[in-house]
Amino acid sequence: MSSPAGNKEIHIDPSWNNQLSNEFKQPYFAGIRDFLKKEKSAGKTIFPPGPEIFNAYNLTPFEKVKIVIIGQDPYHGQGQAHGLCFSVQRGVAVPPSLGNIYKEMRTDLGFDIPKHGFLESWAKQGVFMLNAILTVEKDQPASHKHIGWQFFTDATIMALNEHRDHLVFMLWGAFAQQKAALLDTKRHLVLTAAHPSPFSADKGFFGCKHFSKANEWLKQHGEQQIDWKIPD
Repeated sequence: MSSPAGNKEIHIDPSWNNQLSNEFKQPYFAGIRDFLKKEKSAGKTIFPPGPEIFNAYNLTPFEKVKIVIIGQDPYHGQGQAHGLCFSVQRGVAVPPSLGNIYKEMRTDLGFDIPKHGFLESWAKQGVFMLNAILTVEKDQPASHKHIGWQFFTDATIMALNEHRDHLVFMLWGAFAQQKAALLDTKRHLVLTAAHPSPFSADKGFFGCKHFSKANEWLKQHGEQQIDWKIPD
């Protein structure tokens, strides 16, 4: 499959391709590809880089997903976004929302605050960190919110809801909580809280204990729990 960003060939994990192959054939997806090609041709910088747009899918195959965290769109600063919501590359300052996630982890689980914001270790254990919008223009937050990505990521959420059992969905903030309408709450654990942004974290994110609640659910259903501690 060619890159939506129109540069190199990139690939999505075969397990996800099996679930979403029809989406790549839809007119909206051709529209995404055409839009991104035009933006790049016009000299605009798009994050994350093309090969990392589907990082969440490639690091967490469909059958390995245990927990789903839904973000809105990628970080728009240089060197930040790499295809996992809330995560940033090593060497980049930890963004405020992620800093508040770490504070809640410390309260919930007793961990020290990590020194960096690179969350790949979560993804490799089954934490699927999905931005509802998969690309953004540099320094222009929410700039790609209307190009069609929501159709693709809603299809992703619906595939997980329908074809997997006993998942945990963490919906932080009003935007993510809209996705609850796509979920069967009898089969999956849906955890909601305020967004971890500094503007709202004290309105219900702090104290939510989602990390321990998720592990307890996994334990109840015979699944390996997540080691939330971030390696140095």
